[in-house]
Amino acid sequence: TTVAHVKLKLRNVQGKVVGNVDVRDDVFGVPMNAALVHQVAVGQSSNARQGTASTKTRSQVSGGGAKPRPQKGTGRARAGTIRAPQWKGGGVVFGPGGRNYRHRTPKRMRWQSLVAMLSDKARNNQLVVVESLALEQPKTKEMIKALDALGAEPAVLLVADGADETILRCARNVPRVKMLPASLLNTLDLVKHRSVVMTLDAVRRAEELWGGPFSRENRAAEGSDGE
Repeated sequence: TTVAHVKLKLRNVQGKVVGNVDVRDDVFGVPMNAALVHQVAVGQSSNARQGTASTKTRSQVSGGGAKPRPQKGTGRARAGTIRAPQWKGGGVVFGPGGRNYRHRTPKRMRWQSLVAMLSDKARNNQLVVVESLALEQPKTKEMIKALDALGAEPAVLLVADGADETILRCARNVPRVKMLPASLLNTLDLVKHRSVVMTLDAVRRAEELWGGPFSRENRAAEGSDGE
């Protein structure tokens, strides 16, 4: 089958356009589905929650076995335990006791929302494709200079497959820059970051993973286009 292509501008690290690159239409030319993206992003955020916040009720707090004062004769309120909620160190009323926030999202929905977000970034000129991430010197200030030249706005998702490890270390201290390989791209990170900078190798890897018809097999492991 013939695969339609979308053209994206290819830039160098100085920000200059050096040509165009053909990318798959089923990865970078998919219509936006805001409801689907929202549902997947909420599910991903829920799965990141630990749900381990827990408090103790008056029956679980240690101590308080003896009656603190006589029932009558003091003129004060009756008290049977110092672990009642109104006492300091007492139990908590209706506090959290641990909760499972697990949210199941089908793989097809995650896949469709991911390509929808990549396509939306490409349509809104928020996706920058750079031929290679080669800096003059492996320094953080050189990385900042390169991101500025590429027009990457604050909150940058850097997908630098094929880049040297010393180059990637330069981006660690840059504020509001997150690095991911193409195989770990996800909807929530694409939503959180305004600009996405991808190397050409990362673009090809994304096409390999999510291009073609949907398959429930492990596409990352097989590297196939599905059934």
